[in-house]
Amino acid sequence: MNLSDMLGCADIGQLSRIASVYQCECNSNSKNELIQSILGAVSRNDVFEQQISSMAIEDLRFLNSLLFETRDAFSLEELLARAQQSKFSSPETASVAQKEAKVQQQVSGEKASSIQKPAKATQPKRRSKKTPVMKESSPRDTIVKFKHQGWLFNGFTGPNRYLFQVPEDLKQRFRETLKRKFAAQLVYTDEPHVYRDEQELLQADIRQLLHYIHHNEVTMAADGSLYKRFSLQLLDMFSIKEELPGKGEWRFGYGKYFHHYPNRMSLLYDYCVQMNYFLEEPLGLRLTPGGQERLLSAPANELQQLYKCWLKQYKGPIPNILALVQWIGGLSDQWVTAQSLSQVLVPLIKPFYYDDAERIFQHRLLGMLVHLGLIRLGEHEQHGMVIKTTKAGKAVMLGISLEEQNRLFMY
Repeated sequence: MNLSDMLGCADIGQLSRIASVYQCECNSNSKNELIQSILGAVSRNDVFEQQISSMAIEDLRFLNSLLFETRDAFSLEELLARAQQSKFSSPETASVAQKEAKVQQQVSGEKASSIQKPAKATQPKRRSKKTPVMKESSPRDTIVKFKHQGWLFNGFTGPNRYLFQVPEDLKQRFRETLKRKFAAQLVYTDEPHVYRDEQELLQADIRQLLHYIHHNEVTMAADGSLYKRFSLQLLDMFSIKEELPGKGEWRFGYGKYFHHYPNRMSLLYDYCVQMNYFLEEPLGLRLTPGGQERLLSAPANELQQLYKCWLKQYKGPIPNILALVQWIGGLSDQWVTAQSLSQVLVPLIKPFYYDDAERIFQHRLLGMLVHLGLIRLGEHEQHGMVIKTTKAGKAVMLGISLEEQNRLFMY
């Protein structure tokens, strides 16, 4: 449904609240006048762009999480969860908390060391005036704000009254407006003299892995990983060289086998397991009939399958990965500096344990998109690291929803 359809179904109270946000001058008792005034205000580019420019970063993150979904309805619980995920704790806040913890430890230590000292006469303390603390908006406040701006509508009859929708025409305008805003902050360049393109290399290494399993007795350690000599032999055979994770290095969140293998090999292994190309048995790995068939020829849509597998594995630590990938693909149709793209997109990325937002952008997003062959990575003499989406990347990234992933793997 478009905005005009949803306004037509809204009650006069909601229309009046939306009209007041856009400062519409009309008869507040006339539903028709309210609708026409709201549509007139929203259709003005200056008004629409001003609304987006004045958004808090938390609201922008929340909006961004809705823009590339193919679903047209969301439950209140899901919206509340997304709004909560959009509120990051700032590094300054964390630093202050750490300092306060250290001070508290020092105070506790001083108290402990002074237990045996004679007590001094205590004097009544003056009550200090507490400085008022700005109340942080709650996830529910965010949803109410979006409703008052006419960006979210809940259903009106039956079970739909518990679901919320974003008007389709507004979604499109949000994407177009944000793309212009983001693109204005980017630095585009000419083609670099040297660039890296890994198209079809991951698919070739799937065959290498299956060929190795087929011709060798590949056994596993007690923790479920391949013995080190097998892993090293495979890494030496693969097109892209990687090092095994070091001892004590934290590795979790990005797939079932991420803690055993380096990033690219982990995705490759995860994909083959999910596609049921081989079985992990007590005596070792064994190819399935599907794996033997894959040895002979690759499926036509293998790149799409790999891409969806990657989204599925990385969605947990990066909940808005689909939107981020869509922005990377849409903003890098020409060679663009990674630094300027980072400045635009990193504020939308939530840190994940020891992975800060910049590391997620560089290693979990750009690095893996290069391995998938969806973007090229170049080194520009003047601007440093630059990227550009490949033709295959544009085709694969277009309009894929995470909700479709339960239907990906047909074993």
